[in-house]
Amino acid sequence: MTSHRIADAGRLGSATTVNFTFDGKPYQGKAGDSLASALLANGVVLFGRSFKYHRPRGLLGAGAEEPNALISVTRGAGRFTPNLRATAIELYEGLTARSQNRWPSLATDFGSINDRLGRFFPAGFYNKTFMWPRSFWDKLYEPAIRRMAGLGDAPVDPDPDVYDACYAHCDVLIVGAGPAGIDAALAASASNRKVFLLDEQDEMGGGALADQALWPWLAESLKDLATLPNVTMLNRTTAFGYYHDNFIGAVERLTEHLPDPGHAPREKLWRIRADEVVLAQGAIERPLVFAGNDVPGVMLASAARTYLHRFGVAVGHNVALMTVHDSGWRDVFAMARAGVKVTAIIELRESVDAALLVEAGELGIAAELGSAVIGVAGRQAVNGIEIARADGSQRRKLACDAVLMAGGWTPSVHLWSHSLGKLAWSEDWGAYLPDVPNENVRCVGACSGTWSFGSGLNIGQLPTQKNPGKIKAFVDFQNDVTAKDIALAVREGMKSVEHIKRYTTNGMATDQGKTSNLNALQLASAALDRPVQAIGLTTFRPPYTPQTFGALAGHAKDALFQAVRKSPIDPWAEAEGAVFELVAQWRRARYFPKAGEDMDTAVARECLAVRSAVGIFDASTLGKIEVVGPDAAEFLNRMYTNPWKQLEPGRCRYGLLLREDGFITDDGVSARIAPDRFHLTTTTGGAARVLNMMEDYLQTEWPDLNVWLTSTTEQWAVIALQGPKARDVIASLVSGIDLSGEAFPHMAVREGTICGVPTRLFRVSFTGELGFEINVPAAFGRHVWDAVWAAGQAHGITPYGTEAMHVLRAEKGFIIVGQDTDGTVTPYDAGLDWAVGKKKPDFVGRRSLARPDIVASGRKQLVGLLTDDANEVLVEGAQIVADPNQPIPMKMIGHVTSSYHSATLGRSIAMALIQGGFEKMGETLHVPMPGKTITAKVVKPMFYDAEGSRLNG
Repeated sequence: MTSHRIADAGRLGSATTVNFTFDGKPYQGKAGDSLASALLANGVVLFGRSFKYHRPRGLLGAGAEEPNALISVTRGAGRFTPNLRATAIELYEGLTARSQNRWPSLATDFGSINDRLGRFFPAGFYNKTFMWPRSFWDKLYEPAIRRMAGLGDAPVDPDPDVYDACYAHCDVLIVGAGPAGIDAALAASASNRKVFLLDEQDEMGGGALADQALWPWLAESLKDLATLPNVTMLNRTTAFGYYHDNFIGAVERLTEHLPDPGHAPREKLWRIRADEVVLAQGAIERPLVFAGNDVPGVMLASAARTYLHRFGVAVGHNVALMTVHDSGWRDVFAMARAGVKVTAIIELRESVDAALLVEAGELGIAAELGSAVIGVAGRQAVNGIEIARADGSQRRKLACDAVLMAGGWTPSVHLWSHSLGKLAWSEDWGAYLPDVPNENVRCVGACSGTWSFGSGLNIGQLPTQKNPGKIKAFVDFQNDVTAKDIALAVREGMKSVEHIKRYTTNGMATDQGKTSNLNALQLASAALDRPVQAIGLTTFRPPYTPQTFGALAGHAKDALFQAVRKSPIDPWAEAEGAVFELVAQWRRARYFPKAGEDMDTAVARECLAVRSAVGIFDASTLGKIEVVGPDAAEFLNRMYTNPWKQLEPGRCRYGLLLREDGFITDDGVSARIAPDRFHLTTTTGGAARVLNMMEDYLQTEWPDLNVWLTSTTEQWAVIALQGPKARDVIASLVSGIDLSGEAFPHMAVREGTICGVPTRLFRVSFTGELGFEINVPAAFGRHVWDAVWAAGQAHGITPYGTEAMHVLRAEKGFIIVGQDTDGTVTPYDAGLDWAVGKKKPDFVGRRSLARPDIVASGRKQLVGLLTDDANEVLVEGAQIVADPNQPIPMKMIGHVTSSYHSATLGRSIAMALIQGGFEKMGETLHVPMPGKTITAKVVKPMFYDAEGSRLNG
């Protein structure tokens, strides 16, 4: 044995030597090592400091369960990652790692003063402290807490890495490539089904990697799977979340184990839909709760066996085992046969399988039955233990440099719980096991409770005669939750595990209680004198282990974080010198200035052109949803406020959409193309929201309706032609449609061709003028636009942008959802009661419209405003008062929602939400502004062509 590396042990053999640093000190390991195994091989046992008390901490486990050894890794400029588990960091040449949550160094941490002051920081202290004096919070408490909070440092530089993402489908998805998972993959592949096998480790095999007897089988099985075309094997891939309908989220680490990743992606996000999911995640060994169980060198027995038989590293030269379970005996037997000295097995049970005692005797290991560890000597490393009989008698000390714990096993049911599968308590395991599935999923191996680790006790804390209020026996190692903290929570009145969890923070660390939850349940059960099942179980939530934001974001970073969307007409607008604005990710032409024009001048010209001749507008960004199916009309009748079932094919209708609270959330003009097909339009910014809302209702409230929803926003280019000469412009371009007013009235839709391209031609207007909206396949959008533009030259056609569109619609009193509404406006408030079907039995939001506060007087209502000074344009958002002479703070009765100068009317116009606005018609209100107060008269929000005579040209 050289240091802690044992010759001829483990799977690394004569692997290449790898150089790395930890806290600035150089070390050497082997290719295939984890950072944890490499540091152990060099005799390092101190890995970090705990969160609250800053106590020295070493390794507890060897895998995803590790709560203590959280490390920061630097991989070059911008490539700094905190809070990585040392057990999951693959060693590579030049690895630069450092410990965290300590100052000035790991060995000497000034924060450890908290440990000595621990009696002042019991569980829940933060709920009772920092309350007085109030003035101290901003200047002292909060700044100090923020400086001390957290574990690792948050990265500050931009992430230079790239990330990949993909979707995949398979017949069988198997999570976990241990013996049970591999067997499941072999069985599924034999039936010629498409199989995905995922494992979070760099090497597949799970528990078999630490069992030499299984190595030949493992090698042969993996070789067989690798040759099968219907099997995809993904190592270094963590399934972090299980979602509805067998949808699994997984992250594959592609280059984090390479010294130089080059320009290759760092990680890959897999979004996998599977017909069947097989969970083979194994089980996690439970630590034991006793005084000093957190001293570096105290770890799980199964972890010690893994370090020895997988990595060839002994966790100590003279180890002791504290166990209540058969599996711990077998682990130290394997270590003893490899040459590691096992000084004693301390077993709480008074009797065990005789075969275990025989084998211990043959290996020269002393067995102390009916005994327990009651203390650990050492601060930054174990140098001995104190043991005693369960009744406190026969206390004595033993020398050792590592203490192994075997407290039983907890099946990994995290993903099962994500899928909303039911759990059932097992007295034999002392843990919850999968019971009734919610998805097409099954568990195999240890995570199903069908794997035998032997027998043992289920116990919350080892017996001790020491004062429980003066010892620190840890339950949650990362958050420094002790057994006495659990007891305090119960004394404080916490009876549910969810309350105990939040009071103590047990299970709220980055490991989500993988090693602490069951012990906390047992302790709470004993303190409450209630069965574990009556206390409940905390909720497991994704992710199973922490994942990088980069992996979840995938390609959505930098310019792609919020990609700018452009319509097929955008290049034309750019060539014409348009000034653009962003509207819900879409780049839209705001106005088209000519030489020497500012925005106001250009917009005035555009508005007058629409009113006097014809204007052309790119409306492609409007949201579009195809609603298809026998129940399409019934579905829309339930969604929108107005009736849809009697709408004839070929006709359009303005639709108003409410939330359940009765407030307006979107609107748009939609058309019935056929008895079972509707073409819906939404606001530009509301497309995704409306589709999601409709899908939600369709799938959860009305799954009996036979309807399909398809987003078609980007499938249609939309050209709005508005003005008295609009019909003349397209007359020669359209085929198969009678454009006469009699045959094609306002609010109608026809299908035909324009410029030889199929079109859905809408006769609608958002300006109050004769108008058409030409819907053509997006690929032909520019072609048709160019043709319409050319045909319009003889009629004075003018392109106009969103600013002119806003002015034109405001002149007619048409609302823009989100501008003239603020999330608290009902149809009645907006003067749209005509759009509410009075005879409809129900629609989304209908019941809320009858709530007392919705029909109460004094609600803000949408009205028009005309300033006394016709040239004074109000500022949008400006507050409105009834009496400008009242003392400050004045009572605000409303605000300006839309305000423009109308070239058509030769004056300013505005819309506003005013308390009791409908009753204030003709009254004068006041708008206080810096240095002046503007007066305005309340009028109806219809400033132009109130009769609607211009709709027919």
